[in-house]
Amino acid sequence: MTSADLLVMLAYLTALPLLALGLAGRQTSATAYLEGHGDLPWWALCLSLVATETSTLTLISVPGIAYGSGMVFVGLALGYLIGRAIVAWKFLPLYQSGKMLSAYDWLGQRFGASMQRMASSTFLITRLLAEAVRLFAGMLPLAAMLDAAHMGLPHAVLLGGIMLVTLFYTLCGGLRAVVWSDSIQFGLYLFGSAACLALLWHAAPAGVLHTLQAAGRFDLFVYNTPPFTSSFTPLAALLGGTVLSVASHGTDQLMVQRVLAARCLRDARLALMGSAVGVGLLFALLSGVGVLLWMHHGGASLHQAGFATPDAIFPAYIAQELPSGLRGLMLAGVLAATMGSLSATLSAMTAATMGDFAVPCAWAARRLGLSGLGFARVITLFWAGALVVCAGMFAQGSQSAVLVGLSIAACGYGPMLASFIAGMTWPGLKARTLAPAFGLSVPLMVLAMMYLHPYGKPLAFVWLIVLGMITLFGLAGLRYVIQKRSHR
Repeated sequence: MTSADLLVMLAYLTALPLLALGLAGRQTSATAYLEGHGDLPWWALCLSLVATETSTLTLISVPGIAYGSGMVFVGLALGYLIGRAIVAWKFLPLYQSGKMLSAYDWLGQRFGASMQRMASSTFLITRLLAEAVRLFAGMLPLAAMLDAAHMGLPHAVLLGGIMLVTLFYTLCGGLRAVVWSDSIQFGLYLFGSAACLALLWHAAPAGVLHTLQAAGRFDLFVYNTPPFTSSFTPLAALLGGTVLSVASHGTDQLMVQRVLAARCLRDARLALMGSAVGVGLLFALLSGVGVLLWMHHGGASLHQAGFATPDAIFPAYIAQELPSGLRGLMLAGVLAATMGSLSATLSAMTAATMGDFAVPCAWAARRLGLSGLGFARVITLFWAGALVVCAGMFAQGSQSAVLVGLSIAACGYGPMLASFIAGMTWPGLKARTLAPAFGLSVPLMVLAMMYLHPYGKPLAFVWLIVLGMITLFGLAGLRYVIQKRSHR
């Protein structure tokens, strides 16, 4: 790492919080801290959605997956587009119909407070674990560069440093600072990735397009793979990608918090559909980097090229082969991706805690002598500490980090999405039927993630969501029948 790299990183870490806070303004209430002021433009919310969804896992993992499998994430993005359209026209009217702080307010209105708290607890736990994977993955490129420069620091120090910078503007500026910082950070790592693509293209041999096409590197789907073990077959990408997008953007507080902050239903829809286009373009860009890295390494397999995991490919290129200055910019982009998803997670988890557990939060705030805004900031600090602890417990395995993170989230996505659909389509369904089915479905999905390995491979995360939906509907239907018979 050169002095130019350090200067670029220092400039970024100094300018971003100040710029985000300048755009956000001063927050004077818990409502403003958690919801914004209802005047954020749709395009900023759109960029924030893309930045929150993609994160460091996308930035470092998608090129690694493309290295071995081609443009499969672009195929998955087609399913994302369909899913967002469903959310825009079926779910957003529910959220815009009343003043809501959390995505799970609607479940509370439909089934009561206990179901609302159960769904919110599931979000908080799965998001804590999934975001811890993201935070750990975001620290790895920085650790690799510092080690290469003989400036290695313990992982705990790096994790804490990333969190402290993120906390500074999140605590001071609330959701508005999160949205504006996300927009800036997305632009930074988009530019850095495009620069890497340009350098790899310039260094590629003549006839690179023909070589890549002949090797199947432009394929959008995986075909020759055992059923249910890949998220990138045509059925898994289109159907599973649709279900994943409906679950994440229709029922996950991390995404729903953005559309709740929109000025109106039209702006919420524009932000949501625009994010589908943005994430598709980003997937295409990062997949292009991955297939060109495959050319850069002479078409060698992952292990032939000396990499233990797919996630090591792009960080190694950043640390060892980018020119000085651009290397620092790209590392700042990796940090931007980490901090963008991290700040969004802290804000969303705080909003879910304050909104879905309002009574115990109000009691605790009175006991501590804090205002609503002060207590909201305490909750943010609590979740920040929990994320750092959980991230420190993760050890990088052989599976791509992006797939690990998605699999953790998928354990809750399936039952959660099925609960929303059941509430919309099953008029006679009561909480006494749904709540036990939900409470049993989530741990069953955790067990499925850990032990259900068809053909010796983990169940693909998109099928984990589908399985979770089927399980909840099956358990709820069975309980409904038993209750009907017992009342005869």
